[in-house]
This record gives sequence, C-alpha cells and structure tokens, in this order.
Amino acid sequence: MSEVLPPSAELDRARAGDDDAFTRLVEPLRRELHAHCYRMLGSAHDADDALQDALLRAWRGLARFEGRGSLRSWLYSVATRTCLDVVEHRGRRALPVDLGPSSDRVVVGDAALTGVAWLGPYPDTGLDGPGARYEQREAVELAFVAALQHLPGNQRAALVLFEVLGFPVAEIAGIMGTSTTSVNSALARARRIVAEKVPPATQQRTLRMMDDVRLREVVEGFATALARGDADALVALLTEDVTWSMPPLPAWYAGRSAVMGFVTAVPFRCGSWRHLTTVANAQPAVACYLAGDGTGPYAAWSVNVLTLHDGLIAGVTSFQGAEHFRRFGLPDSLPPDG
Repeated sequence: MSEVLPPSAELDRARAGDDDAFTRLVEPLRRELHAHCYRMLGSAHDADDALQDALLRAWRGLARFEGRGSLRSWLYSVATRTCLDVVEHRGRRALPVDLGPSSDRVVVGDAALTGVAWLGPYPDTGLDGPGARYEQREAVELAFVAALQHLPGNQRAALVLFEVLGFPVAEIAGIMGTSTTSVNSALARARRIVAEKVPPATQQRTLRMMDDVRLREVVEGFATALARGDADALVALLTEDVTWSMPPLPAWYAGRSAVMGFVTAVPFRCGSWRHLTTVANAQPAVACYLAGDGTGPYAAWSVNVLTLHDGLIAGVTSFQGAEHFRRFGLPDSLPPDG
C-alpha cells in the first residue's frame, strides 16, 4: 500500500520534482478547475486544453508558490491567467441567438456555419462545491455561460472569481495584475450585462420547484413526441415563447408556432429517432439518435439541452455532432429496432 502523506509533505515532494506527488495534490481539484475553465471559455474542448496548460504552468512554477494562501487558490489564479490568454487570442463563443434575429420561415437543409466559434454543452458530473452568490451548478447553466461570453476577459474573470468562487476583490486584483478599483469597476459592468441576459430564476431554482414526476413527464414526453412524430404531444409541452436553436446551424426559431413549423417540417421528416436521457449544464437533456432510413442503426445526432419554465419547455438547444456524445459517455450509435 502506498504511503499517504499530509498535504504539506506532498507539496515538499512536488517542489523537489516529484511529479506523482504533484498529481496527487491537484487531482481532487481537477474537476472544479475544469469547470472554471469551461465557464471562462464556453467550450469543454478549450477547457481541456486550458487546464492542461495551466497545470503544466503550475508544475513548472511550483517553486513560486510560497504557501501563504491555499494551493487551491493558487491553482485557480494560474488557471484564470491561462484562460485570459486564450480569451485574448480567440473570439468569444456564441449561440445562434447571438448572431441575429429568429427565422421567420422554416429553413430546410440549413448548412453549418463553420466560421463561428460555437458555445458547447458541458457534462453534469462533479459540479457541486463551494460557491458564493451563484451555486456551482447554476454557474454552468447555458444562460449564464452564454452571458459570460459577452464580457471582455477581465470582466468575465472578475465576475466568476468573485460571484462563483468567492475570492476577495484584493486577491482577484493580484491574480489579474490590476487594482482593486479596476476589479470593482469590472464587476459592476459585468453584473449589468449578465443581469440583462440571464433570467432572474435560474434553472436550479426552477428544477427545485418542479415535482420529480412532472420533470420526468416533460423530459420523456419530449423525447417520445419526437420519436413518434406527435405534434400535439410536443406542443403541449412548450411555452408560448419557446425557442429552438441548433448550433452549428445559424437558423433559430422563437414562439410555439414557429418552433412547431420547424419541427414538423424537419425533425419529423428526417427518419426514425431513438433517445437516451442525460444531464448537461446542470439541466435536463435528451440525446437523440437518427436512422435516416427508418430501420437503424441509429447514429448520434444531437444533445438537446432543455430550459424549463413553469413546468414546460421554454428553450431547446440542440448541440449537433457525435463529438458531444463521447464527452458525455454516450454511445456513438444505438442498435436497430427489434
């Protein structure tokens, strides 16, 4: 059995060049650091790269960690600076609703818009943890992460560090290499923009107010209605002002009538559907598989993240692409019926 060392002894070993000791120190923090990078960057793939880079920087600069604060805080500072470097050199990530008005007609055969860095979904595992005004799970909800993408890097970092992680303003100033006055100014501007774009009721609050039976009815009802092509069953689950978007496709639809026009013209006519339920961005989600010939096998098509309001579906964000399924641990295909 390997020796279990106190954190201070592990830190001494890591500083002496023991990379296994460093791995043991950071492993309990890896998941929350990855979520932090996702909030900053809006992409699980970019979060992978940023976290790997941040941990490499931390390993190489471990001698500079003097132990005055916690290792966790120091690693967050390294990860934040790494993400700020990424933000500086890349455009913000977007959803279709960020690019223009909703479509007033059904777009059939819409082509993927490849020149846009799209916001991506996030697996809902290991997100519970310490928080300040925003709970950790609330801080990966689609609306919040999408709103963060509208902020410059310094405002994004200040808001996440202060509101989500509870860092004091003076410490944030040190992380960002600026003054407390600048941090407070960045926080004020960031709060105004986020307040304009994020609904007052978070999805976590909405879900807590829903009966578990009703939640299952809505999620399973959505999936079953798609699979059966049942327009009446689907429309009964939608709010009047529901939206539906499908990154990387630029067209999106707003309002029950427009959404149902799209659904009956496109998904209902694509072939045969099967589904698996999952959770993404701390919200209910349905992974849809399509067999174009109606027999199978069923290929991974989209991870549909549902936004709920008053017991109904107020938004569907269909993230298309098999690459999303692998990150959620979902199979690339499902077998044919029968």
